[in-house]
Amino acid sequence: MNRTEVRAILNATDFVHQSGTKEEKQVAALLKEKSEALGAEARIEPFEVAMAKVSAASLVADGKEIPCKGYLLCGSGTVEAPFKYLPNTDPASLADVKGKIVLLDTGIGYFVYKDLLENGVKGIITYNGNVNFHDRDIDEKELRGYVAEGKKTLAVNINAKDAFQLVKQAPETVKISVKQRESKGESQNVIAEIPGTSDEWIVLSAHYDTTPLSHGSYDNMSGCIGLLAIMEAMQKGAPHRYGLRFVFCGSEERGLLGSKAYVAAHEEELPKIALNINLDMIGTVMGRFISCVTAEEALVSYIRYFASIRGFGMAARQGVYSSDSTPFADKGVPALSFARMTGPGQSSIHSRYDKKELLSEAQILKDSAFIAEFTREMADAVKCPVKREIPDNVKTQLDEYLNRKRKDA
Repeated sequence: MNRTEVRAILNATDFVHQSGTKEEKQVAALLKEKSEALGAEARIEPFEVAMAKVSAASLVADGKEIPCKGYLLCGSGTVEAPFKYLPNTDPASLADVKGKIVLLDTGIGYFVYKDLLENGVKGIITYNGNVNFHDRDIDEKELRGYVAEGKKTLAVNINAKDAFQLVKQAPETVKISVKQRESKGESQNVIAEIPGTSDEWIVLSAHYDTTPLSHGSYDNMSGCIGLLAIMEAMQKGAPHRYGLRFVFCGSEERGLLGSKAYVAAHEEELPKIALNINLDMIGTVMGRFISCVTAEEALVSYIRYFASIRGFGMAARQGVYSSDSTPFADKGVPALSFARMTGPGQSSIHSRYDKKELLSEAQILKDSAFIAEFTREMADAVKCPVKREIPDNVKTQLDEYLNRKRKDA
């Protein structure tokens, strides 16, 4: 793969392609086509996702309408109640929210939502953006099914500038109205394979879907191009001892739905997967390279040595990375993610500012070449040396990330 080919893929996917849309299917078909052109066997595996279409949403504060977007899957209806700004969600702050509509500084996470409902909140307002940016974009948010657990509460999202003015205004009451149609839709994973000489596999993953405001060049078409570059590199010398399975995940931005669907559909095969290598955001013009290892600490040390020997600057740590490596690790498959993280003011994901101009074709290829070298070491190993067990401290972090346990304050 060369720079021209990298730029061609970035140009061909330079549009919003959210979970469950025809645009997401279009990108999936492109990735399947590119994989097959590299000589890999490829297929598309669909899975069901919840969908919604909001036809109307409004937020009125003391008679003044504020631009908003209704949360997908939060239900339909109207609610009017006293307004309260809720910068903290500790027990003391929650003591005075009963019967009120609250404005949060955070998103609607699992335990936050649970606490709000238990304390009698009637509606929720969130915001996105920056009071200093020129745009007035409003992201289309979703009340995720695993957060709501069937208990829906009306919610809207507004721009940060309007949130600031709303708090300054301190209205007595606010009214939220949302009207939407909910349905079932389909997303898909793209699976490409290079068989090995054994029946064991290394799975490489990257997601290709975007959020509603983003074209997703950095997050995460860069990672998908990385998988294609690694696929091309690994065809040289194939077959390797370990087979290589490349999983382009759909619907990651909605809570890792693609990788969760993959491990659920292939649970019987998971004991034959020695390692998951995930790519989520690489190849930026500026930024530091990192690896997050959801496996034994020894792999952290190995990656540091591996990079140092090759003169490839990077930082590695043990922990849970918010990407498609997590469902694999949660099922007992040692996993790690690679990423190039930009410095302050260099990028903004999940927004209009995630642009292909952030990326360097040369850096995407350099990052991919390094990950391909690492993959080759593991794929040609007599026995993959990574212990097939998740340490207890990492299991705790997985429990916290996946909302099975509250994180200690």
